[in-house]
Amino acid sequence: MLHSDIPSQGEIRALAAVEGRTCLSIYTPTEDDIQDPGKSRLEFSNQVKACLDKIDDRHERIAFEKPFEDLIGDESFWRYQARSLVVLATTDRVRTFRLPNRLESSATVGDRFYLKPLLRAVTFPQTAFVLALAEGSVRLVEVTADQPAVDVKVPGLPSDAASYAGVASLGRTAHGQVHGRVQGEEGRKLRVREYARAVDHELRTVLTGRDTPLILAAAEPTASIFRSVNSYNRLLDQGIPGNPEEMTDDQLATATRVVLDGFYSEQLARTRAEFDELRSKGRGQVEITDIARSATFGRIETLFVDIDGIVPGSVDPDSGAVTLAETDGSHAYGVVDEIARRALLTGARVLAVRADDIPEAVPVAAILRFAG
Repeated sequence: MLHSDIPSQGEIRALAAVEGRTCLSIYTPTEDDIQDPGKSRLEFSNQVKACLDKIDDRHERIAFEKPFEDLIGDESFWRYQARSLVVLATTDRVRTFRLPNRLESSATVGDRFYLKPLLRAVTFPQTAFVLALAEGSVRLVEVTADQPAVDVKVPGLPSDAASYAGVASLGRTAHGQVHGRVQGEEGRKLRVREYARAVDHELRTVLTGRDTPLILAAAEPTASIFRSVNSYNRLLDQGIPGNPEEMTDDQLATATRVVLDGFYSEQLARTRAEFDELRSKGRGQVEITDIARSATFGRIETLFVDIDGIVPGSVDPDSGAVTLAETDGSHAYGVVDEIARRALLTGARVLAVRADDIPEAVPVAAILRFAG
């Protein structure tokens, strides 16, 4: 398995619920460690120091220092990184996430976590499992944004269709039935279906509880047969055609990234079209003051957030009124961040995207659950 750990939607909501305490949010690029070992650990150490210097309470600062010292000194932890490290800390808990996305370096101290950069990783995660399925073999491959593909060990996974069926070969036999078994081409498909059902069953040990896309690499009719018995709800409609036995893991990874890009582009285009349609019905908003109120009262169904947008200011906790502040060029927690947090906590789908992907290229846009 690769050394990345993308937070689930449930974890994101739990992080969004933390408020009223001193929260440290540190984002550190780590991809350069291959050429310059220790570079990211040094940067992280400097970021920690900058955060601790902003904490006036001596006892609180000491409470942060020990767990950070332990993390900085953990050789095993720093040996295995992805492209970015995210550390979110309170005095009683330090959470770490190693992400395949490259996020900009930042370190903030506030009364809640700075989550907007992290949202990008869960909006369009460039991570997927590939099921390379053929009659003669099966393997599960994990693919991330730009790391080498990795074979995933799945306990109990059948080795091939013939051995699972207890026969020497799935080759054609005469039409008819022998000992109650359908023969010929229909018999072959029956055995492949049983094999596919067994593969699906064993995959549950790895996939249950995950939200990671699964991409099927298989030729017909094996592909259609597996789809007919699949139980994992994140199997994508688009797969990788052809015999996967003729493709290396790296070739599967390249094809997977194309599939993911197309899948996310289609998802985003569909959501944009939905916004355009619903706006005429009073269910689309682009004014930040309106959206802040809608987020406060749980009216948002889908929220577009500009990943690079910074709108300094605050949102009233009761009324949702926005108070703007002067821009100081920092990554300080602002209006867009608070809108996203409130939307998350009321069950909205939050999409962290580029400005060009948002209707009218505003910092934030929303589809409402109902008009009014």
